[in-house]
Amino acid sequence: MIVGGTGFIGYYLAKKCLSKKWIVVSFSKNFPRKIRYLKKVKYLKGDLSNKKDFKFLNQTFDYVVNLGGYVDHINKTKTYNSHYKGCKNLSNFLINKNIKSFIQLGSSGEYGRIKSPQKESLVGNPKSIYARAKFLATKHLIKLYKKRKFPVTILRLYQAYGPKQDINRFIPITINACIKKKIFDCSDGKQFRDFVHVEDVVTAIIKSIESLKTKGEILNIGSGKPKKIKDIINYLVKRLKGGIPNWGKIKLRKGEIIKIYPDITKTKKILKWSPKIKFKKGLEDTIKYYEKNKTNWLKCKKIWSQDN
Repeated sequence: MIVGGTGFIGYYLAKKCLSKKWIVVSFSKNFPRKIRYLKKVKYLKGDLSNKKDFKFLNQTFDYVVNLGGYVDHINKTKTYNSHYKGCKNLSNFLINKNIKSFIQLGSSGEYGRIKSPQKESLVGNPKSIYARAKFLATKHLIKLYKKRKFPVTILRLYQAYGPKQDINRFIPITINACIKKKIFDCSDGKQFRDFVHVEDVVTAIIKSIESLKTKGEILNIGSGKPKKIKDIINYLVKRLKGGIPNWGKIKLRKGEIIKIYPDITKTKKILKWSPKIKFKKGLEDTIKYYEKNKTNWLKCKKIWSQDN
């Protein structure tokens, strides 16, 4: 079962699971859009924060991957309820179901202001409501592992990207701005962020599902090689021959960390995983997708946050 199987990562994960001849069920608040629909997936509609919706989960599962959660982090109550209470509801529902593996997609934001390269730890000082909810979910799940041997693995994800990503993230919104030759707001671009291709993310999830060594562990999923935001924007402007960055229009938050990236030594050792898709190769694939599927600019004018 993929909770959030209709989303960006959920789509790629479901596709990979189907290629392994696994039976796949998606549990999400909405049914998938056409570009993310897979006919062999069983789509169930429900809300993690509403325990009554679990009545739809009337079959047994070997593996459960939790990618679910409210994506518009402006709504603090829904963000907290979906990412923390929802995770708590789901894990408590599954505790006696004898599942073999539960994968929780966490966030690099759980570390808060811990200096990069960030190493896996239950110590953190997350700032945003989203990161705090993810951090509380992590602590709850690790406690379940220690007390009840609940087979959880926490994957702390950095910046995922790739074709078919929603147009509310840094890379797709910048690509679309350049394709449409538009002026777009951005920060001064001095931040460094870590990017990992969605297919590498999915490989890490599958390896975590199948490994006996990852239970009770927190693992960073990123490249370990941060990229400067300004360099990425300039590259896309040059590559697509268009787009005018409005530098400095989006102000950095007070105390915002300039350089964020993970130490992936532990992940390499335990999971035998490291990213295979080079950033420029992944970026080129992403560019080609958006060039082929030009999105209406009015739909992607939502300003991306400084977190990107």
